[in-house]
Amino acid sequence: MVNQPKGTIKDWKFTSKALDEELDLLIYFPSNYSPLNKYTVVIAQDGRDYFQMGRIGRIADELLHNGDIENLIIVGIPYRDVQDRRKKYHPDGELHAAYIRFLAHELAPYLDEEFPTYQIGSGRVLIGDSLGATISLLTALKYPHTFGKCILQSPFVNDDVMNAVREFKEPQLVELYHVIGKGETEVPTTDGHITNFIEPNRELNTLIKNKGFTFFYDEFDGKHTWKYWQVDLKRALMEML
Repeated sequence: MVNQPKGTIKDWKFTSKALDEELDLLIYFPSNYSPLNKYTVVIAQDGRDYFQMGRIGRIADELLHNGDIENLIIVGIPYRDVQDRRKKYHPDGELHAAYIRFLAHELAPYLDEEFPTYQIGSGRVLIGDSLGATISLLTALKYPHTFGKCILQSPFVNDDVMNAVREFKEPQLVELYHVIGKGETEVPTTDGHITNFIEPNRELNTLIKNKGFTFFYDEFDGKHTWKYWQVDLKRALMEML
């Protein structure tokens, strides 16, 4: 581990017309990054959380060093505050549709132009926790040819999510990694409610299975916190890359 090469995380500015704002992205490049190679792109909602609390950069360093995953670039999209996050990620949020447009019509094409990506759906992975997982799933379902893989860590699931999965016609295009904690029975949400996460997630898993998606599903021993999502990240990346 002492001699393990470390990738670099760079600050990146991106102006979104769909959101009418300048975003501060965090982009991880592996230690051996070269424009001569091709890279899978992992796009993380809650971007700063994934780097700071999830330690996704360090995990990628270790997995790449051990040859456990393919070459990747990780693009983290931080949120400004809790209200900003809810507006963009929640199905009822006022910027929800605009955020999905930003991911599909602005960010994905930009990354293809800027970096040596595969430029296919299976070469792009969306990842998120809680509401970040929700927006990741809904984006992949709306643009399955653009985003072919999705990592869902304890997603918020409501009727909008269930209906989107129920109505989706091309499950062969999207591969899902889906985990939920057995202790996620009383989760405080940003709107002040206490919500049971595990039962809706079990219903979602049953629907995913019946629809014929390629998927991984597990219930971990833990609650709705980064303590458990961070531990799960290594397996998530290995399953999807």
